[in-house]
Amino acid sequence: MAQKRRQFTREFKLEAVRLVTSGERKLEELARDLGVRADILRGWKRQAEGRAGLTKDEIFPGSGKLTSKDEEIRALRRELEEVKQERDFLKKAATYFAKGSR
Repeated sequence: MAQKRRQFTREFKLEAVRLVTSGERKLEELARDLGVRADILRGWKRQAEGRAGLTKDEIFPGSGKLTSKDEEIRALRRELEEVKQERDFLKKAATYFAKGSR
């Protein structure tokens, strides 16, 4: 039977990252003490560094939630795709009407 995936709270992750960045102990030693694999701890650290300057809720949003910046990027990409489709349609329409006026 497969093991259930462990979930960690935002506070646990933030504290783990704080301990890693303090440099008092080696990452591998800290991971062993916390009961987390070292690569997961590195990933949390990388995620926190990549989202520096955001609120604590946005560093580890959890449960598939996106940060406000990620939501904005998704909306802008959706809008860009829509505009591209409109542009392509207008190009085809202009070509069609240009042929008809000759």
